[in-house]
Amino acid sequence: MRGEMHIVIMGCGRVGSTLAHILEDSGHSVAIIDRDPQAFRRLRAGFRGRRVTGVGFDRDVLTEAGVESAAAFVAVSSGDNSNIISARVARETFGVDNVVARIYDPRRAEVYQRLGIPTVATVRWTADQILRRILPEGAEPLWRDPTGTVILAEVTAHQKWIGTRVVDLEGRVKARAGFINRMGEALTITDDTVIQEGDVLHVIAVESDMDRINKVLATAPEEEE
Repeated sequence: MRGEMHIVIMGCGRVGSTLAHILEDSGHSVAIIDRDPQAFRRLRAGFRGRRVTGVGFDRDVLTEAGVESAAAFVAVSSGDNSNIISARVARETFGVDNVVARIYDPRRAEVYQRLGIPTVATVRWTADQILRRILPEGAEPLWRDPTGTVILAEVTAHQKWIGTRVVDLEGRVKARAGFINRMGEALTITDDTVIQEGDVLHVIAVESDMDRINKVLATAPEEEE
């Protein structure tokens, strides 16, 4: 994902409004949805994005927010059910591939992951975690060595990498995979580890090499030469 993107956020609470401001400051267009029009008071006076009153799983509301041209959809309202339903509508009805939903009940995380909806539980919630998922190339690394050269970073792989052994992926991207986050659990990598739907891959690499790594992983394996 490069250049300006349109991003739709459901929920204009503290996190939703913070994300909206960060994304707009990064040069992206934003639409934010909330059923309570008073919630938009959290947005700064100079906010240029769309304010849409309604529920995020209403198709007309999503259309008004510009979901048909959205590169990402983020559901951060106060209700688990509303968040997951909205994320599913954005993905399944409007074809938005990059969706993230916040949940309050971490026991539901595995169910949602199986539906292909990445989730972030409130116990480990920060706006930065969501930004890593919807703006992976612009996110701060999870860890940086004292010299500032080597980093640990989350990366997003094209759907067609699913079923590929991680060791084979390492050979293609010429970088070391540190671990996989699968359904909220960290897994170490063996020779037999295969990438599955919903996996979040973490790589250890020289920071200056991350643009190349992201370009390789953003392309289907058979297209990358």
